[in-house]
Amino acid sequence: MDFVALEMIRGLQKLDTDNSYIIAVGPGEDRCLSETRNFRIVVLESSNYFIWEQILLPQLLKKVKADLLHCTSNTAPLNMHIPLVLTLHDIIFMEKKIGNNASMYQNLGRIYRRWIVPKILKKVHTVITVSDYEQTNIATAFPKLREQIVTVYNGVSPRFKPLTAFADPRFASWEKGSYWLLLGNTDPKKNLKNTLKAYACYLQESRHQKKMLLADLDQAHLDKLLIELDLHAIKEYLIVEEYIAHDLLVQVYNKAFAFLYPSVRESFGLPLLEAMACGIPVVTSDTSAIPEVAQDNVVYSHPNDINSIAAGMLQLENDPDLYDSLVAKGLARSTKFDWNQTAAKTLDIYEAVHLSK
Repeated sequence: MDFVALEMIRGLQKLDTDNSYIIAVGPGEDRCLSETRNFRIVVLESSNYFIWEQILLPQLLKKVKADLLHCTSNTAPLNMHIPLVLTLHDIIFMEKKIGNNASMYQNLGRIYRRWIVPKILKKVHTVITVSDYEQTNIATAFPKLREQIVTVYNGVSPRFKPLTAFADPRFASWEKGSYWLLLGNTDPKKNLKNTLKAYACYLQESRHQKKMLLADLDQAHLDKLLIELDLHAIKEYLIVEEYIAHDLLVQVYNKAFAFLYPSVRESFGLPLLEAMACGIPVVTSDTSAIPEVAQDNVVYSHPNDINSIAAGMLQLENDPDLYDSLVAKGLARSTKFDWNQTAAKTLDIYEAVHLSK
C-alpha cells in the first residue's frame, strides 16, 4: 500500500502544479518523497498508528484548513468534517481468515480495520479501489456504497524493464534463467506451503531441475516449514535471500527463468506486472483479481491444487514457443498500467469531489 501511495503522489507532483498538497507521514529516517513548490511534507510524530490517524491527523486537518482528505491505506479518522476519499485496496480483513500464522501486530491491525472501516464508509465521499474484482466485493459487502466506488488501477514503475547490465555483484554472477523466483511472503494467502510442495513435484518431473530463489524470507522460517512439510530433500535446490531492497528487485526479476505467483487472494497483483515488465513470464493463480490484471498473458494454475501449480511450471519449461510468446505478451500487457494514469484518474476524483461540495 505504501508503494502505491508513493508512486501515485509522484505522479501527482508531475501532473498538478496548481493545487496545494500536504503529505502527512509518520516519523522515521526513510525519505521516499521530496517536496515541490506545491507539495509540502509534514511529519506527525507518533509511531502509534491509532494516535497518528485518530488524533494527530485530525489536528493537522484543522490547522491547515484542508478542503479534502485522501487516506491511501484502507482506514481514516473518524472525527473529521471535510470530504474523504478513501483508497480501500481490499476487504480481506472482513472475510474469513486464510491460515493462522499472523503476528500480534497483524492481528491487531485486522481488528482495527474490522472495527473502523464500516464506520468510515458511512461518511466517505468516494472509495477508490484497485480492480473491478475488488469493487464488486466492496459493493456486495456494503451495497449502499455501490455508486461511490471507483476502480483506479495501479501502475508499473519504469525502472522495471529488461536489463543488460547488473550493478549488484550478487546478481551479476548468477546465470540468467537459472532459477524460479518466488517472493517469500509468509502471509497464508500468498500460498507458500503449497508452492513448496508443488516445487517438490516439479523437481521429480523436470529434466532441468532449476533452483528456486525465495526473496525476503527468513532462513529459520523456511527450515521450520521444510520440517513441517517433510520436504528436506528440496533444500539443496533453494536459494534464500533474506532481504532484497525494493530498488534491487528489478535485477532479481531479470535473472529469473520465470516468476511464481500462486496467490490465493489478490485485489490487484502488482508483482506479476513487475515481472512482465522485466521480460519474465509468470505462472500464477486463476483466482480473485489476477485474471483481470494478467488476462491471457500468463500460465494459470489453481492455488489449492499442488499438481496444477507443478504442471504450470513444467508446461512453461517444456514449451519454448509458449515461453517466448509470454515474454512478448507480458511486456506488452505491462505497458497498459502506468502510474501517471493512476495519478490522472485520482486527480479527476479530487476535482469531482471539490465540485460536488
